[in-house]
Amino acid sequence: MKKRIILFPVVMFLLFSCQNQPPKKALKKPNVLFILVDDYGYTDCSVMGSKYYETPNVDRIANEGMIFTDGYAACRVCSPSRASIISGKFPARHGITDWIGAKTGEAWSKKGRATQLLPPEYKHTLALEYTTLPEAMKEAGYKTFFAGKWHIGGKGSWPEDHGFDINKGGWDAGSPHGGYFSPYKNPNLENGPDGENLSMRLANETVDFIKNNQDTAFFAYLSFYAVHGPIQTVQEKWAKYRDKAEAMGIAETGFKMGHFLPIRQSQDNPVYAGLVEAMDDAVGVVLDALKEMNLDENTIICFTGDNGGVVAGDAYATSNFPLRGGKGYQFEGGIREPFFINVPGLGNGQRCNTPVSGTDFYPTLLELVGAQLKPEEHTDGVSLVPLLKGESIEERPLIWHYPHYGNQGGEPSSVIREGDWKLIHYYEDGHEELYHLKDDLGETNDLASENSERVKQMSTKLFEMLNEMGARFPAKDPTWTAEREKKHLNNVINKQMPKLEKQRLKLLSKDFDPGNNWWGSMVTKD
Repeated sequence: MKKRIILFPVVMFLLFSCQNQPPKKALKKPNVLFILVDDYGYTDCSVMGSKYYETPNVDRIANEGMIFTDGYAACRVCSPSRASIISGKFPARHGITDWIGAKTGEAWSKKGRATQLLPPEYKHTLALEYTTLPEAMKEAGYKTFFAGKWHIGGKGSWPEDHGFDINKGGWDAGSPHGGYFSPYKNPNLENGPDGENLSMRLANETVDFIKNNQDTAFFAYLSFYAVHGPIQTVQEKWAKYRDKAEAMGIAETGFKMGHFLPIRQSQDNPVYAGLVEAMDDAVGVVLDALKEMNLDENTIICFTGDNGGVVAGDAYATSNFPLRGGKGYQFEGGIREPFFINVPGLGNGQRCNTPVSGTDFYPTLLELVGAQLKPEEHTDGVSLVPLLKGESIEERPLIWHYPHYGNQGGEPSSVIREGDWKLIHYYEDGHEELYHLKDDLGETNDLASENSERVKQMSTKLFEMLNEMGARFPAKDPTWTAEREKKHLNNVINKQMPKLEKQRLKLLSKDFDPGNNWWGSMVTKD
């Protein structure tokens, strides 16, 4: 691949400003396109190792930029991670520690759960007093745009209340209430023609914004509802991936019991694969538009997800192998993400294994566009520009705090990563696990017992950071009994798991039909 050497206009402007004679025409700052995919697993794209999903457009971003192999979401579920991207703060600091709408305390217990702990309360909106990334971009002279999923606050705390000039589709909900085909049931997105694809609609809205603002610097934030459940696709894509799964060999069993729920073991869901491809098609539309408008060489593109792929709970959609677990889990599958930054002239498919976080996008983008950093705001983020240049950044601990159970079977716990070491503290019984990720990416070998001093040091550091941030912790449920929990788990193993296996094979059968004109994608004309 021919290496592109691009001097961004903001850099060129600084060079010109040192001369006696200013340029005749002010040079335009670089544009920014930020793409966020919901519930997108680490290996849900081919560039990160999938042999099943096909993502040529996502791969373009990665292969023309830098791939951060140890790139992380700030939380294992959506709302906290999303708040962290635009605030630059870890969830323990901004207070949104679970997906907004999750039950806490006794309300959690009354939902028929059989767990030992009562999850603590959390904040339900992103604080308005924060100066967010889009607000900082506006201060730097950027036109700002948001399309898609928001889910970090209700009315009064929507995208337009946190720095976005235009909002297409962002509101309270975390899933597409009307599904992936119009009508959408979204108060901030007008319905398209019946059967219109939601991901493509969001891409087209983004393209329209870019066309209308190509003569000014823009910050476009494309936040797909895909690939969150309910998983839906068109018949043609289902058929393509059903046949592909058969050609690859369909396993007799697809699930293995985790701590609380069965966990999907392979990527072989043709409906989910079709949903992934539809998202990738939409990404391609935006990338092609940038190229057609000659904006591609002056646009920074960031791509990531908000938490791991769903292996349990929700739609049981994917597998993150070789990573352990998925959305909602304390393991790498719950927090490690596709994490790409494409800066024209930098990266070109290089891989960087320095651990980085979603909180780092805020200062990184400010530095890339020549704006002044705001360390008092992006408290838990650092600029990744040195890494993009092939240099290094100071080693630092990364932490994750999730004192909840969630819907996917993960356990209330907090995590710290220092270098290649990862410590997990569990709140049910206080025990801790230690993994060396460089040698054990799948987290199969707990080294805590033979590294007691390291465990003590990392645990102390973890709780120093959590306490400094004002973290909240779970409490014991006085109504819990071991017998009730055992009964619940036996029901999951003996009743729920067989149903999941049956459903998996149904989706792979040649005569599968969801019975609703493929979720409304097939529109009949009178």
